[in-house]
Amino acid sequence: MSQWPEFNGNGDLPVGIHQGTLSEVLHHFGTESLQRHLMGQRLERIYKLASTTGQVARFIVFGSFVTAKIDPKDVDIFLLMEDTFDSNQVRGEAAVLFDHLAVQNIEGASVFWIRGQAAIDGEQAAVEHWQIKRDKTRRGIVEVIRYDSK
Repeated sequence: MSQWPEFNGNGDLPVGIHQGTLSEVLHHFGTESLQRHLMGQRLERIYKLASTTGQVARFIVFGSFVTAKIDPKDVDIFLLMEDTFDSNQVRGEAAVLFDHLAVQNIEGASVFWIRGQAAIDGEQAAVEHWQIKRDKTRRGIVEVIRYDSK
């Protein structure tokens, strides 16, 4: 991605799924404050741990980290996993990612995940769902991609 869109009046990205490599995401969202830097480090660690499974189909970041908020309190992540993924087979540090309460306590992040086949209305709808905020308005979210798609 050559340029990120401007935040709207609420401090959110425009509605949509904005893509960037991990490096691009960290550079854009993880540098404005010490808290953002710390949250960026958490995001990077979780991305690397999730990647060790070899089963991540899509890695989505939503919530305050991808807003204009100066001091986001955590990182919110949605993992769409391959249909063959079995969380019971994950060993080592990566295993904590698939226990919502444990990852919140240990890594300081909210991580939600499903297998693609569990997405009732399809994988794209499952990803797009994370654009909906608690107040039912929509905001943009970020998909971390492996390589620049250009």
